Amino acid sequence: MKLKMGLCGSHRTGKTTLAEAISQELGIPFVKTDTARVFRQNGLEPSGSMDFKTRLHIQHSIIAAAQDIWNMENGPFITDRTPVDMMAYTLGDIRGDTPADFSKLENYLAHCFDAANKTFTMLIIIQPAIPLIYEQGKAALNRAYMEHLNTLILGLCGVEQLRCPSLVITRAMTDIGERVRAVGNAVNKLVGKGFRQ
Repeated sequence: MKLKMGLCGSHRTGKTTLAEAISQELGIPFVKTDTARVFRQNGLEPSGSMDFKTRLHIQHSIIAAAQDIWNMENGPFITDRTPVDMMAYTLGDIRGDTPADFSKLENYLAHCFDAANKTFTMLIIIQPAIPLIYEQGKAALNRAYMEHLNTLILGLCGVEQLRCPSLVITRAMTDIGERVRAVGNAVNKLVGKGFRQ
């Protein structure tokens, strides 16, 4: 089975930078998702607030666009977003008073778990740790929100619906070289179990 890796984590945790570094180290393609483009196409800002119906609509659009990109790849690859991230952003907008259609939410989550299981052989969880720098068009630099998303992502990666293995990059590991080596070690273990680079 071919190795297909996805980086999970809140925005601004260094997923894209790490994915590019791993791509170079392992000699596999980096497949970039473009969530900002999907927001623009729908006339929305990633950092803007939205009602739950709008959130669910944009998240359906985001996973559809990502699946189109991932499905074009026949061989091994690494990407900077996964359905786990998409679930976390959707769940992160639900509060005690949020009017949410649970059956639609449940269908969306089931779709995301199915997409993750069919697409990926390994997930890598990047936790908030690196310094935050503001960039136009990127999601809000709200540490509490990022921690909330991180907790959701860690939880989602531990539920029985998700069957692909995951590696958690510890918060203390901020050096990109250390992060790449940690992923390389995890990949070597998977390759020993029959996965191909």
